[in-house]
Amino acid sequence: MRFTGRRPIIVLTVIIVLAAGVAGIGIYGLVRGPAHAAPALSPPTPAATASAPTTSPTPTPSVLQPHSSAIPESGDPVVFARSVAQALFTWDTMSGLAPSDYSNAVVGVGDPSGLETPGLVSDLVGYLPSTDAWHELQHFQTRQSITIDSAAIPPDWPQLKAEAGTQLRAGTVAVTVTGTRHRTGTWEGVDQASDSPVAFTMFLACRPSFPVCHVLRLSQLGTPLK
Repeated sequence: MRFTGRRPIIVLTVIIVLAAGVAGIGIYGLVRGPAHAAPALSPPTPAATASAPTTSPTPTPSVLQPHSSAIPESGDPVVFARSVAQALFTWDTMSGLAPSDYSNAVVGVGDPSGLETPGLVSDLVGYLPSTDAWHELQHFQTRQSITIDSAAIPPDWPQLKAEAGTQLRAGTVAVTVTGTRHRTGTWEGVDQASDSPVAFTMFLACRPSFPVCHVLRLSQLGTPLK
């Protein structure tokens, strides 16, 4: 089943209202996107970088995977959500790539109809450094990766889906991802590392609407559906 006309906006508005009322977690950036980028993505100042804990373990090579522009296809929403999260949170400012390269990888597996693409692009602003911040982070040779602790359909989703009824595209599903974001870099020749928790929800469209899953929207970072 495909959306036509204004129906996608109406449906996503329903989900926003239900998420706020049932889950009590506030309004998602499902229509207007995150208003601001997450503070943790701001470029470090010399003082802040100097005070970064030196005892944090540096992520192992198995965690720091090179970025690939192709996110593996999957009809399993949880498997697909894990792949998207890895592609989105794994980056290296010294790789020669720009933030747009990482966001484009996610957009590339977005809604095939293109109806949700503008919203997804807006959502991604809160997940990646701005171009100016990226240049600042390059001074510290900053790299980022993620260790995923869990990826699952949140308990509140069945109720939200039932409330929306036939207004939702068949195969629409939410997957909440939690994990730890790792950042490494150097400050005055000294290796630095810091870790911080992350949590967010992906809204996907899978079978029977599409043979494989696609990303529709992302919640605000740090405001997942539970």
